[in-house]
Amino acid sequence: MISIDNLTVSFGGWTLFDGISFLVNPKERIGLVGRNGAGKTTILKLIAGLQQPTSGAVTKNADCTIGYLPQQMQVADTTTLIAETAKAFEEVLALEAEIERLTAEIAVRTDYESEEYEKLLHRLNDANDRYHILGGDTRDADIEKTLLGLGFRREEFEKPTCEFSGGWRMRIELAKLLLRRPSIFLLDEPTNHLDIESIQWLEEYLKNYNGAVLLISHDRAFLDNVTTRTIELSLGKIYDYKVPYSQFVTLRAERRAQQLAAYQNQQRLIEKSEEFIEKFRYKPTKSNQVQSRIKQLDKLERIEVEEEDLATLNIKFPPAPRSGQIVADIKGVGKAFGSHRVFSGAEFTIHKGDKIALVGRNGEGKTTFARMLIGELEQSEGEIKIGANVSIGYYAQNQDDLMNGDFTVYDTLDRVAVGDIRTRLRDILGAFLFRGEDIDKKVKVLSGGERSRLAMARMMLEPHNLLILDEPTNHMDMRSKDILKTALQKFDGTVVVVSHDREFLDGIVDKVYEFRDGGVREYLGGIYYFLEKRKLENLHEIERKAPVVTVAKQEQSQGKLSYEQKKEQEKLLRKLRKNVERIEAELESVEKQIAEYDARFATATEYNAEDYKAYDELKGRYDHLMHEWEKASYEVEITEQQ
Repeated sequence: MISIDNLTVSFGGWTLFDGISFLVNPKERIGLVGRNGAGKTTILKLIAGLQQPTSGAVTKNADCTIGYLPQQMQVADTTTLIAETAKAFEEVLALEAEIERLTAEIAVRTDYESEEYEKLLHRLNDANDRYHILGGDTRDADIEKTLLGLGFRREEFEKPTCEFSGGWRMRIELAKLLLRRPSIFLLDEPTNHLDIESIQWLEEYLKNYNGAVLLISHDRAFLDNVTTRTIELSLGKIYDYKVPYSQFVTLRAERRAQQLAAYQNQQRLIEKSEEFIEKFRYKPTKSNQVQSRIKQLDKLERIEVEEEDLATLNIKFPPAPRSGQIVADIKGVGKAFGSHRVFSGAEFTIHKGDKIALVGRNGEGKTTFARMLIGELEQSEGEIKIGANVSIGYYAQNQDDLMNGDFTVYDTLDRVAVGDIRTRLRDILGAFLFRGEDIDKKVKVLSGGERSRLAMARMMLEPHNLLILDEPTNHMDMRSKDILKTALQKFDGTVVVVSHDREFLDGIVDKVYEFRDGGVREYLGGIYYFLEKRKLENLHEIERKAPVVTVAKQEQSQGKLSYEQKKEQEKLLRKLRKNVERIEAELESVEKQIAEYDARFATATEYNAEDYKAYDELKGRYDHLMHEWEKASYEVEITEQQ
């Protein structure tokens, strides 16, 4: 469908990539990966025709259409959400007008045998066929489904586009792109402005899409769920793997090990050849051999290996200063801006050592709550009590505004670093993509993404016992995200993180607070436990959803459940209670076995390794079952209150 043939792109004397070639076939799902600056966005621009290569060509089929979503773009400010989205159907609207005109003309003509009349019929038939192919029959339903899937509400459909934030405007462009149904999607970081539910919806959409997809993303889970092929850009060359991202990582490590071995062998060969040339350069009897070695070295194709500084993986936060057991007590907290109520009734306690995720659709109050925790915003109702000796480290998207623009990147860290960590400042900056001359740049000339990464690097040097992080991974590549994730896992303080990156949150958080429909709900478990529960709840919501809003339905929403809803809830309760009973029965059995071992060990006269191994396994099983019982009991309790 699209052929990239021997592409070279050079800027001045520097070559971004040299002679790369690959094919994009119909219905393929390709992830484009590589370090920041490797040329991934340039590849998309070349295919979209927005940039020309130094040499080589991009060849497309005649019927190939392209839908390109850049990281940043302008959205019209003169219309409503629904009208702007409908622009995706410009061709459909033009076809509608043409069909109407042709139908009217045919109705008044009587020259049924003429060639002109036959041409009109053919044109009308072609226009109708094209109209159906482009989804003209289901246009309104498709617009509604796409906007709802991307997180918009029905009541926002008539809202002017100028009232939406930058992130929501990007979603409008994404909606238009999806509705155009091109032959291939070129998507540059499409998840940057999406919440978890919208990311999952987009995953399903792209997996089932009838065209091809070529995307850039730093969201590992998104890549794994959408792509089946991975193309890596490295040192101006491409490496093509017919596998999703996680498998690519394994295969890449194997390839890199082979590459490294070949590189080391070649370096030894070069070293020996150069030694021979230097040793015998001025001996006439060896001149032929010397010249032969020189020619060999000139012809040698040098192996390059992308530098990987593994030392940066050991970066960690400073030890958390001692704090009280209760870090923050939230009682009946809510927030409203004028007549607009964001959320209310937040009631929970953050304990020392908790690792918490705040999730939910954009605009539901996650960032608002984070700002209330640090005292930047005042709550409209309720009370927030911060515990004794709590020292807060806050990272937000505007954190970069607090840095002095006249300091260099290096100075910004050097002024807050204390102790041995000062010897590793270059490592820390490298981990957050500042390399070489970058560290001498002044803060005021950095891009927004660079300033955000520098703010995160600086925060890693200051000792705090409560970290509040608002979208910390938005401007990071996968390596930087892995370094930050490892540091947070090892951090011995309390963490509250707002993020839509499931893979990043997995393994860090043990509690999830969901901001949804004006309330806050607690889930005791990791991010994938939460997503599984939300999936189940969404299914129940769909089953219970009535097609028309009536007075009766409004009464039900205020506490009166219909017969079908009660029946569904009772069915769910029976299932949940049965699960609790099953776990309790298993717990009882394991407790008996542990008691038997205890009695046996009390009278034992010799050590039996197998018995102690079995005993340890039983205790591990008991701990796991207790955790499962707590979660299952909590689910019953929550469902009974609904």
